[in-house]
Amino acid sequence: MVEPIVVGVTDAPAALRAVEWAVRRASAHRLPLKLIEVVGGAVGAIGEDEVLERAVAEARERVEATASALPRLGLKVYMRVDRGNPVEVLTDASAHASLLVLGSDHQGGSGGRRGAHGQRLAAGAQCPVVVVPDVDVSKRTGVVVGVDGSPASEKAIAFAAAEADRLGEPLIAVAVWTPLEAPRNMAAVYPAEYLENMEKLTAEALGLSLAGLSSQYPDLEIQRRVERGYPSQIINDLAASARLAVVGSHGRGALARFLLGSVSQDVLSRLATVTAVVR
Repeated sequence: MVEPIVVGVTDAPAALRAVEWAVRRASAHRLPLKLIEVVGGAVGAIGEDEVLERAVAEARERVEATASALPRLGLKVYMRVDRGNPVEVLTDASAHASLLVLGSDHQGGSGGRRGAHGQRLAAGAQCPVVVVPDVDVSKRTGVVVGVDGSPASEKAIAFAAAEADRLGEPLIAVAVWTPLEAPRNMAAVYPAEYLENMEKLTAEALGLSLAGLSSQYPDLEIQRRVERGYPSQIINDLAASARLAVVGSHGRGALARFLLGSVSQDVLSRLATVTAVVR
């Protein structure tokens, strides 16, 4: 069975952007689309059932209206309205999804940290998660991917390269190196040889991670960036003018449902563009 792209639907404007993004990808990959809205917040108070029933009915109308407004073009669309914890319901749905797409009310920039639900879903989902901010990225260019040589990074590169090729955008692969902090080095003075070697090793690791992409995607423009600094800050700086950013998540085991790697968490909390988290 072909696994659908699952989209979390709400009444927020960003949710509509998430649906639009998911429709374009589903159409390009000929995948079905599944719209899910979850009515949560129940605490068991007297008289709550009537309120919940009305909320579920409104949610069902919203999902049906969203589905009916889609440009079908042969697209299969499924709908589901559920009651419960949105994070738990969507996390469970991710087990049978090729991609989970969410909207975020964050509108870019560095002011404020957002996206607790997006971070929790990205940490616990069993498929890649894409978080779409409430901002127009159609005039931006490039797909940014963070590279650190890990298995999660390799999967992020594969996802980003496929998307860049599909969109006809350059792939901007960035590897970031951070000098080792030493307690007695308060002035942050480092030997030139050390800095040069750090940059050289990072560039070599980046080259190894990208090996083979040109033969797989002969028309793909690949831009290599080796930067000094903190990874999430560099990635978000580049993502501010990009159509898509892709990062890997290093969460594993039981803790994966609650924690992301610090880089992916920081990137999501200061959402600069449409961002995919790949495990």
